[in-house]
Amino acid sequence: MALYLVESYFNGKVKNKESFEKKVSDIQTALGQNDTSLIEVQVSKDFSRAFFIFECKERSILNNKLRELGIPITLIKPVRIVGKSIEEVKKEADTVNYLVEWNLPENLTMEEYLDRKKKNSVHYAEVPEVTFSRTYVCEDMTKCLCFYDAPDESAVKKAREAVKTPIDTITEILPGK
Repeated sequence: MALYLVESYFNGKVKNKESFEKKVSDIQTALGQNDTSLIEVQVSKDFSRAFFIFECKERSILNNKLRELGIPITLIKPVRIVGKSIEEVKKEADTVNYLVEWNLPENLTMEEYLDRKKKNSVHYAEVPEVTFSRTYVCEDMTKCLCFYDAPDESAVKKAREAVKTPIDTITEILPGK
């Protein structure tokens, strides 16, 4: 079983928490029949984007079922979780409120990324109002998603500066889905 990141733009089809929760329930029901588990889902505060993490045998199963359900897929890639175990994420998925996307530089290897993360992560202590939770790194080393609990966007930016890591996109996500 592998972990997959699925990104979706809802393009106005989901406008509130109730309709989003209905979509998620439909996804869980349909994919549960294919030995696929929804590990985590985060949605932007305005319900325009969603970020799903699934555990699945094959990408094609996931892709086909989501398309059958009418879920627009803008990205689907295998990922590795860094900073938490899958079990911890399942328990704590609703404790974050910001997601940072970073398009990784070309030629960066997973080993180099993990070494850099280990070296720089100690600097999160310089921004105690921000809690780093976890990162999903695409196995092809194109991008990563980092999740935080923070009082506001400027605090997240300050934390990213402390760990010397850029931000390509920052999204406020709906806490506690």
